[in-house]
Amino acid sequence: MIHIDGAAQIATLGGAGMKPKIGREMAELGLIEDGGIVIEDGKFVFVGSSGEARRYVEQHSGGKPVTVLSAAGKTVTPGLIDPHTHLVFAGSREFELTLRLQGAKYLDILQAGGGILSTTERTREASEEQLMAEAERRLDRFLAHGVTTVEAKSGYGLRLADELKQLRVARRLNAVHPVELVSTFMGAHAVPPEYKGNTDAFVRTVIEEMIPAVARAGLAEYCDVFCEKGVFTVEQSREILMAGKRWGLKPKLHADELVSGGGAELAAELGAVSADHLLHASAEGIRRMALKGVIAVLLPGTAFFLMAPPADARSMIDAGVPVALSTDRNPGSSPTESLPFIMNLACLTMKMTPAEVLTACTLNAAHAIGRASDIGSIEAGKQADLVIFDAPNYQYLQYHYAVNLTDTVLKKGRVVIHDGKRVTA
Repeated sequence: MIHIDGAAQIATLGGAGMKPKIGREMAELGLIEDGGIVIEDGKFVFVGSSGEARRYVEQHSGGKPVTVLSAAGKTVTPGLIDPHTHLVFAGSREFELTLRLQGAKYLDILQAGGGILSTTERTREASEEQLMAEAERRLDRFLAHGVTTVEAKSGYGLRLADELKQLRVARRLNAVHPVELVSTFMGAHAVPPEYKGNTDAFVRTVIEEMIPAVARAGLAEYCDVFCEKGVFTVEQSREILMAGKRWGLKPKLHADELVSGGGAELAAELGAVSADHLLHASAEGIRRMALKGVIAVLLPGTAFFLMAPPADARSMIDAGVPVALSTDRNPGSSPTESLPFIMNLACLTMKMTPAEVLTACTLNAAHAIGRASDIGSIEAGKQADLVIFDAPNYQYLQYHYAVNLTDTVLKKGRVVIHDGKRVTA
C-alpha cells in the first residue's frame, strides 16, 4: 500500500465519466485541497482529504507495510499523457534550424530530400537495437518530465520492413520501460524517394501491403496519414484511413498543419479519434469535429519551433471540440520531450487557461489514445499513474515556465521518479 499524504492540492480530473471534457468542463479539475491518495495493487483505492486518507489507511492496511510519500506543499496530478509523438527514429536534424532561420519552408526542405526523408534514410540504415537505444533515452526524458504514457507513430521507414522495424521497437519498449506506449502506423508520412512523382502507386503499397502486414502482426492500434498539400490529398488520405479501418486500425490524421486543406472535415467524416496540428483548420471543419466528437490534438511546440502562428485553441474550445495537447516529439519540427514546456506554450501562445491545459494533457489526452477507462484521472479503480509536482498549486505549473517541476512519478502504483531522479529498483 502507498499513501500520498498531505498534498497542498490534488487535481483529480474526476467526475467526467467516459467522455472527454469540452467547453467550460475543461476548467473543472476536481480539486482537493490538503488531500491524500491511497494506492494498492497498482490502482487508486481512495482519494479525498488528508484526514480521510489517513483513516482509510488505518482501517484497511491490515498490518501490511505502508509506504508514505509526503506531498506537503506540492501539487498532485494524474500522470501526464502525450498522445502524438514520432518516438522511434535514428539521428537528428539540427542543421535544418539554420535553413529555416534563413527562410526555407518546411515543405521546401522536404521536397529537396531533407526533412522526413532525411530521417527516413537514417532510420532505414539503423539496426533495431540502435533504434531501441535512441528511443529509450527519449522515453527516459519524457518520464523525468512527468509523462507516463506516450503514443508512438511509425512513419520514418516508408517501406514495409522498416515500418515494421519501428513498430517492433515500440512494442519492445512498452514491455521494458515504465512509460506505457500506444502504437500508431503512419506509413503515409511522406512519399519515399523511390516513389517520387508516383504518389498514387505508393498509396496502393500502403493500402495493399503495409496495412495488412501491420494488422496481421498486431503491431499498431491506430492508422495515421499526413493529409497535407504536397504530401497526401484528402482523397488519398481517405483511401488509406478507410483501408486501415477495414483492418481494424482506428483513424487519426495530421490535418491542416501548413494550409487549410479539408483535413478537419475528413476527420469528422471518417469519425477519426483525433485530428492533429490544425493550425489552419477551417471554421466549418471545427464545427464538424465538434459534432462528431473528434479530439483536436494541438501541438504548440511545433508551431513555436517552425515560427508559425499556433492553432486557434480558443475557437475550438468555444465550439465544443475536446482539446488535447502533445509535444509532437520528432527530429525536425519539435525536438523536445518536455510536455510541461508545451503546457506553458499552450497558455502563452494559444491563450488556454492553466486548468484547460491540465485537462488537455491528462483526461482528454487519454481519450485521444483510447485509454481513458484506465488513465487520465485520479479515481478509485483506475491505474495509479500520477505526478507530484514541486508546486503549491496547479496554476504555478504554467506560471513558472520552462522549468521541470517534476518531483515524484508513479506508474502503475510504482515509484519510478523520486526527488527528480529515476528509481530503477
